[in-house]
Amino acid sequence: MSSNILVVAEHVNGTIDDITFELLGKGRELADDGGLAVALLGGGSDLAGQLGKADRVLHVDHPALADFNPQTCAAALGAVIEQARPTLVLVGNTSVGMDLAVAAAVQNKLPLVAYATDIVIENGKTVATSQLYGGKVYAESVIDKDAGIVSVLAGSFPTDAGRSDGTPEVVAVTAPDGLDGGTVTFKGLIKPEGGDVDITQHEVLVAVGRGIQNKDNIPLTEELATALGGVVCSSRPIVDNKWLPKTRQVGKSGLKVKPKIYVMLGISGAPEHMEGMKDAELIIAVNTDETAPIFEHAHYGTTEDIFDLVPALTERLQ
Repeated sequence: MSSNILVVAEHVNGTIDDITFELLGKGRELADDGGLAVALLGGGSDLAGQLGKADRVLHVDHPALADFNPQTCAAALGAVIEQARPTLVLVGNTSVGMDLAVAAAVQNKLPLVAYATDIVIENGKTVATSQLYGGKVYAESVIDKDAGIVSVLAGSFPTDAGRSDGTPEVVAVTAPDGLDGGTVTFKGLIKPEGGDVDITQHEVLVAVGRGIQNKDNIPLTEELATALGGVVCSSRPIVDNKWLPKTRQVGKSGLKVKPKIYVMLGISGAPEHMEGMKDAELIIAVNTDETAPIFEHAHYGTTEDIFDLVPALTERLQ
Protein backbone atom coordinates (compact mmCIF):
# COMPACT_ATOMS: atom_id res chain seq x y z
CA MET A 1 0.00 0.00 0.00
CA SER A 2 1.34 3.44 -0.92
CA SER A 3 2.01 5.95 1.85
CA ASN A 4 0.51 9.34 1.18
CA ILE A 5 1.01 11.41 4.32
CA LEU A 6 -0.90 14.57 5.22
CA VAL A 7 0.56 16.77 7.97
CA VAL A 8 -1.74 19.30 9.60
CA ALA A 9 0.16 22.57 10.10
CA GLU A 10 -0.26 24.64 13.26
CA HIS A 11 0.45 28.36 13.11
CA VAL A 12 -0.06 31.44 15.28
CA ASN A 13 0.51 35.05 14.27
CA GLY A 14 2.26 34.11 11.04
CA THR A 15 4.64 31.58 12.60
CA ILE A 16 4.59 27.83 12.05
CA ASP A 17 4.72 25.94 15.34
CA ASP A 18 7.58 23.53 16.04
CA ILE A 19 5.26 20.51 16.20
CA THR A 20 4.59 20.96 12.47
CA PHE A 21 8.28 20.57 11.65
CA GLU A 22 8.45 17.46 13.84
CA LEU A 23 5.59 15.94 11.88
CA LEU A 24 7.10 16.97 8.54
CA GLY A 25 10.36 15.24 9.35
CA LYS A 26 8.60 12.03 10.33
CA GLY A 27 6.20 12.33 7.41
CA ARG A 28 9.09 12.61 4.99
CA GLU A 29 10.53 9.42 6.44
CA LEU A 30 7.24 7.53 6.03
CA ALA A 31 5.91 8.93 2.75
CA ASP A 32 6.51 7.66 -0.74
CA ASP A 33 8.31 9.93 -3.19
CA GLY A 34 6.01 12.88 -3.87
CA GLY A 35 3.60 11.68 -1.21
CA LEU A 36 4.02 14.28 1.56
CA ALA A 37 1.44 17.06 1.77
CA VAL A 38 0.58 19.72 4.34
CA ALA A 39 -2.89 20.98 5.23
CA LEU A 40 -2.59 24.74 5.78
CA LEU A 41 -5.83 26.05 7.26
CA GLY A 42 -5.98 29.83 7.02
CA GLY A 43 -2.88 31.93 7.24
CA GLY A 44 -1.31 33.54 4.21
CA SER A 45 -0.03 31.43 1.36
CA ASP A 46 3.40 32.89 2.20
CA LEU A 47 3.52 30.45 5.12
CA ALA A 48 4.05 27.73 2.53
CA GLY A 49 7.62 28.99 2.21
CA GLN A 50 8.29 27.61 5.69
CA LEU A 51 7.04 24.15 4.70
CA GLY A 52 9.70 23.24 2.16
CA LYS A 53 10.01 19.65 3.37
CA ALA A 54 6.59 18.88 1.86
CA ASP A 55 5.89 18.11 -1.79
CA ARG A 56 2.78 20.27 -1.79
CA VAL A 57 0.74 22.51 0.48
CA LEU A 58 -3.05 22.23 0.40
CA HIS A 59 -4.20 25.69 1.41
CA VAL A 60 -7.72 26.63 2.49
CA ASP A 61 -8.13 30.40 2.55
CA HIS A 62 -11.20 31.98 4.18
CA PRO A 63 -11.78 34.91 6.58
CA ALA A 64 -13.28 32.50 9.14
CA LEU A 65 -9.89 30.76 9.35
CA ALA A 66 -7.95 33.90 10.29
CA ASP A 67 -7.82 32.70 13.92
CA PHE A 68 -8.16 29.19 15.29
CA ASN A 69 -11.75 28.06 15.69
CA PRO A 70 -12.26 24.31 16.22
CA GLN A 71 -15.47 24.21 14.19
CA THR A 72 -14.31 26.11 11.13
CA CYS A 73 -10.83 24.55 11.09
CA ALA A 74 -12.27 21.04 11.42
CA ALA A 75 -14.60 21.67 8.50
CA ALA A 76 -11.72 23.00 6.41
CA LEU A 77 -9.55 20.01 7.31
CA GLY A 78 -12.37 17.72 6.25
CA ALA A 79 -12.35 19.36 2.82
CA VAL A 80 -8.58 18.82 2.53
CA ILE A 81 -8.81 15.16 3.53
CA GLU A 82 -11.62 14.58 1.05
CA GLN A 83 -9.52 16.03 -1.75
CA ALA A 84 -6.15 14.53 -0.80
CA ARG A 85 -7.33 11.06 0.27
CA PRO A 86 -4.22 10.44 2.44
CA THR A 87 -3.40 7.05 3.88
CA LEU A 88 -2.18 8.70 7.09
CA VAL A 89 -2.94 12.07 8.69
CA LEU A 90 -0.41 13.38 11.23
CA VAL A 91 -1.63 15.90 13.81
CA GLY A 92 0.07 17.34 16.87
CA ASN A 93 -1.29 16.09 20.18
CA THR A 94 -1.71 19.72 21.23
CA SER A 95 -4.70 21.76 22.36
CA VAL A 96 -5.32 22.59 18.69
CA GLY A 97 -4.52 19.15 17.35
CA MET A 98 -6.74 17.28 19.80
CA ASP A 99 -9.75 19.29 18.64
CA LEU A 100 -8.98 18.69 14.98
CA ALA A 101 -7.99 15.03 15.21
CA VAL A 102 -11.19 13.93 16.92
CA ALA A 103 -13.40 15.95 14.58
CA ALA A 104 -11.58 14.67 11.49
CA ALA A 105 -11.80 11.07 12.70
CA VAL A 106 -15.57 11.32 13.20
CA GLN A 107 -16.25 13.31 10.04
CA ASN A 108 -14.20 11.04 7.79
CA LYS A 109 -14.87 7.79 9.67
CA LEU A 110 -11.17 7.17 10.26
CA PRO A 111 -9.48 5.39 13.20
CA LEU A 112 -7.52 7.67 15.54
CA VAL A 113 -4.46 6.86 17.64
CA ALA A 114 -3.53 9.56 20.18
CA TYR A 115 -0.49 10.39 22.36
CA ALA A 116 1.91 8.80 19.87
CA THR A 117 5.67 8.99 20.35
CA ASP A 118 6.68 6.84 17.37
CA ILE A 119 5.22 5.69 14.06
CA VAL A 120 6.40 3.01 11.65
CA ILE A 121 4.97 1.32 8.57
CA GLU A 122 5.08 -2.46 8.85
CA ASN A 123 3.71 -4.76 6.14
CA GLY A 124 1.77 -1.86 4.69
CA LYS A 125 0.08 -0.97 7.99
CA THR A 126 0.67 1.96 10.32
CA VAL A 127 1.93 0.99 13.78
CA ALA A 128 1.91 3.76 16.39
CA THR A 129 3.40 3.67 19.89
CA SER A 130 1.51 5.80 22.42
CA GLN A 131 2.67 7.11 25.79
CA LEU A 132 0.03 6.81 28.50
CA TYR A 133 -0.25 7.78 32.17
CA GLY A 134 2.56 10.30 31.98
CA GLY A 135 4.97 7.81 30.45
CA LYS A 136 4.28 4.91 32.82
CA VAL A 137 2.73 2.80 30.06
CA TYR A 138 3.48 2.46 26.33
CA ALA A 139 0.82 0.98 24.05
CA GLU A 140 1.28 -0.19 20.45
CA SER A 141 -1.65 0.23 18.07
CA VAL A 142 -2.03 -1.09 14.53
CA ILE A 143 -4.28 0.77 12.10
CA ASP A 144 -5.84 -2.07 10.11
CA LYS A 145 -7.78 0.17 7.73
CA ASP A 146 -6.61 1.80 4.52
CA ALA A 147 -6.31 5.19 6.23
CA GLY A 148 -6.07 6.65 9.73
CA ILE A 149 -5.11 9.57 11.93
CA VAL A 150 -2.28 9.71 14.47
CA SER A 151 -1.81 12.59 16.91
CA VAL A 152 1.80 12.95 18.06
CA LEU A 153 3.15 14.26 21.35
CA ALA A 154 5.38 17.30 20.94
CA GLY A 155 9.05 16.48 21.37
CA SER A 156 8.78 13.00 19.88
CA PHE A 157 10.77 13.84 16.75
CA PRO A 158 13.51 16.39 15.95
CA THR A 159 12.31 19.69 14.52
CA ASP A 160 15.37 20.16 12.32
CA ALA A 161 14.42 17.09 10.28
CA GLY A 162 11.31 18.92 9.12
CA ARG A 163 12.93 22.20 8.11
CA SER A 164 13.89 22.81 4.49
CA ASP A 165 14.33 25.67 2.06
CA GLY A 166 12.44 23.82 -0.65
CA THR A 167 9.50 25.35 -2.51
CA PRO A 168 6.46 23.08 -2.34
CA GLU A 169 3.62 23.31 -4.80
CA VAL A 170 0.71 25.32 -3.34
CA VAL A 171 -2.72 23.92 -4.19
CA ALA A 172 -5.82 25.96 -3.34
CA VAL A 173 -8.60 23.92 -1.73
CA THR A 174 -12.10 25.39 -1.91
CA ALA A 175 -13.44 26.24 1.54
CA PRO A 176 -16.59 24.28 2.45
CA ASP A 177 -19.89 26.10 2.71
CA GLY A 178 -21.09 27.45 6.03
CA LEU A 179 -17.80 28.41 7.64
CA ASP A 180 -19.32 31.71 8.79
CA GLY A 181 -22.30 30.13 10.49
CA GLY A 182 -20.77 28.07 13.30
CA THR A 183 -21.85 28.11 16.93
CA VAL A 184 -18.31 28.86 18.18
CA THR A 185 -16.96 32.40 17.77
CA PHE A 186 -13.36 33.51 18.20
CA LYS A 187 -13.32 36.57 20.46
CA GLY A 188 -9.64 37.28 20.94
CA LEU A 189 -6.23 36.01 22.00
CA ILE A 190 -5.32 36.85 25.58
CA LYS A 191 -1.60 37.01 26.20
CA PRO A 192 -0.20 36.67 29.74
CA GLU A 193 1.11 39.77 31.41
CA GLY A 194 4.84 40.19 31.78
CA GLY A 195 6.39 38.94 34.99
CA ASP A 196 9.40 39.81 37.09
CA VAL A 197 11.56 37.40 35.06
CA ASP A 198 11.43 36.36 31.40
CA ILE A 199 12.45 32.71 31.62
CA THR A 200 12.65 32.45 27.82
CA GLN A 201 15.70 34.70 27.83
CA HIS A 202 17.84 32.82 30.38
CA GLU A 203 20.53 30.32 29.45
CA VAL A 204 20.31 28.47 32.77
CA LEU A 205 17.01 27.35 34.33
CA VAL A 206 16.32 25.36 37.47
CA ALA A 207 12.85 23.81 37.16
CA VAL A 208 10.92 22.59 40.20
CA GLY A 209 8.05 20.12 40.30
CA ARG A 210 5.90 18.24 42.79
CA GLY A 211 9.01 16.79 44.41
CA ILE A 212 9.75 20.16 46.02
CA GLN A 213 6.85 19.27 48.39
CA ASN A 214 5.88 22.76 49.57
CA LYS A 215 6.35 26.48 48.95
CA ASP A 216 8.80 26.87 51.81
CA ASN A 217 11.36 24.86 49.86
CA ILE A 218 11.37 27.17 46.84
CA PRO A 219 14.16 29.42 48.30
CA LEU A 220 16.42 26.37 48.42
CA THR A 221 16.16 26.03 44.65
CA GLU A 222 16.53 29.77 44.12
CA GLU A 223 19.91 29.63 45.86
CA LEU A 224 21.01 26.90 43.46
CA ALA A 225 19.75 28.88 40.46
CA THR A 226 21.65 31.96 41.60
CA ALA A 227 24.83 29.94 42.07
CA LEU A 228 24.43 28.64 38.52
CA GLY A 229 23.73 32.10 37.14
CA GLY A 230 20.14 31.30 36.28
CA VAL A 231 16.57 31.55 37.55
CA VAL A 232 13.86 29.23 38.81
CA CYS A 233 10.96 28.02 36.66
CA SER A 234 8.43 25.26 37.27
CA SER A 235 5.98 22.66 36.08
CA ARG A 236 2.25 23.35 36.13
CA PRO A 237 1.39 21.95 39.62
CA ILE A 238 3.67 24.54 41.24
CA VAL A 239 1.81 27.36 39.49
CA ASP A 240 -1.59 25.79 40.22
CA ASN A 241 -0.66 25.83 43.91
CA LYS A 242 0.36 29.50 43.53
CA TRP A 243 3.88 28.82 44.76
CA LEU A 244 5.26 30.61 41.67
CA PRO A 245 3.58 32.97 39.17
CA LYS A 246 2.24 31.81 35.80
CA THR A 247 5.14 33.52 34.03
CA ARG A 248 7.50 30.89 35.51
CA GLN A 249 5.58 27.92 34.09
CA VAL A 250 7.16 25.76 31.38
CA GLY A 251 5.09 23.44 29.23
CA LYS A 252 2.09 23.08 26.98
CA SER A 253 0.01 25.60 28.93
CA GLY A 254 3.05 27.70 29.87
CA LEU A 255 6.11 28.94 28.02
CA LYS A 256 8.59 27.29 25.66
CA VAL A 257 12.23 27.65 26.66
CA LYS A 258 15.54 26.70 25.01
CA PRO A 259 18.22 27.19 27.67
CA LYS A 260 21.76 25.87 27.51
CA ILE A 261 21.27 24.12 30.87
CA TYR A 262 17.93 22.87 32.26
CA VAL A 263 18.08 21.35 35.76
CA MET A 264 14.90 19.49 36.73
CA LEU A 265 14.18 18.95 40.41
CA GLY A 266 11.36 16.58 41.29
CA ILE A 267 9.75 16.64 37.82
CA SER A 268 8.61 13.32 36.36
CA GLY A 269 8.79 14.37 32.71
CA ALA A 270 5.14 14.34 31.62
CA PRO A 271 4.60 15.14 27.91
CA GLU A 272 2.92 18.44 28.78
CA HIS A 273 6.11 19.68 30.44
CA MET A 274 8.47 18.18 27.88
CA GLU A 275 6.70 20.13 25.14
CA GLY A 276 7.99 23.35 26.64
CA MET A 277 11.68 22.45 27.19
CA LYS A 278 12.51 19.64 24.78
CA ASP A 279 15.03 21.79 22.91
CA ALA A 280 17.22 22.52 25.96
CA GLU A 281 20.88 21.83 25.09
CA LEU A 282 21.64 20.01 28.35
CA ILE A 283 19.00 18.37 30.58
CA ILE A 284 19.89 17.28 34.11
CA ALA A 285 17.21 15.41 36.05
CA VAL A 286 16.95 14.78 39.78
CA ASN A 287 14.14 12.44 40.81
CA THR A 288 14.03 9.71 43.43
CA ASP A 289 11.77 7.62 41.17
CA GLU A 290 14.15 5.70 38.94
CA THR A 291 11.27 4.84 36.59
CA ALA A 292 10.36 8.49 35.97
CA PRO A 293 9.96 9.17 32.21
CA ILE A 294 12.35 12.13 32.39
CA PHE A 295 15.31 9.76 32.57
CA GLU A 296 14.57 8.71 28.99
CA HIS A 297 15.20 12.30 27.86
CA ALA A 298 17.81 13.64 30.28
CA HIS A 299 21.48 13.80 29.35
CA TYR A 300 22.40 13.29 33.02
CA GLY A 301 20.29 12.11 35.92
CA THR A 302 20.38 11.01 39.53
CA THR A 303 17.94 9.49 42.01
CA GLU A 304 19.49 11.34 44.95
CA ASP A 305 17.06 13.18 47.23
CA ILE A 306 16.91 16.82 46.13
CA PHE A 307 17.03 17.97 49.75
CA ASP A 308 20.41 16.28 50.15
CA LEU A 309 21.78 17.12 46.73
CA VAL A 310 20.73 20.76 46.23
CA PRO A 311 22.33 22.24 49.38
CA ALA A 312 25.56 20.32 48.76
CA LEU A 313 25.68 21.34 45.10
CA THR A 314 24.93 24.97 45.93
CA GLU A 315 27.69 25.06 48.52
CA ARG A 316 30.15 23.54 46.04
CA LEU A 317 29.23 26.09 43.37
CA GLN A 318 29.54 29.00 45.79
